[in-house]
Amino acid sequence: MTESWTSAECAAAWGVKPATWLGYVSRGQAPQPLAEPDAQGRKRWDADEVRGWPRPGVGRSRAGAGPEAEALLEQMREVADRIEELRGRQRELLSAGKEQGLEISSMAKALGISRQTAYGWLAE
Repeated sequence: MTESWTSAECAAAWGVKPATWLGYVSRGQAPQPLAEPDAQGRKRWDADEVRGWPRPGVGRSRAGAGPEAEALLEQMREVADRIEELRGRQRELLSAGKEQGLEISSMAKALGISRQTAYGWLAE
């Protein structure tokens, strides 16, 4: 008898969420389930077939990335850090506006955020 896996086990083996795994199956990008479900009626997959199947969507390795790519990644990290600083400042200004009695709608518009985001930040 061959080893068989549930969709959750297949997803874990591929390093994806179960919904992603089932999406691959539905598009023919993963092995089809075995003909017979398990005793609980769940679909099962041949573990060896799953292990040997070429997974779609696997990201490219950065192993061959040169100095230009590393410099670009560093710039991206710097921008992400600045964005977090600015987001903190937005929160500070929103709190100050609330203390002064400004309307949520006008503050959200001035900060470039949704009203829902403003309400969420103020609730934290």
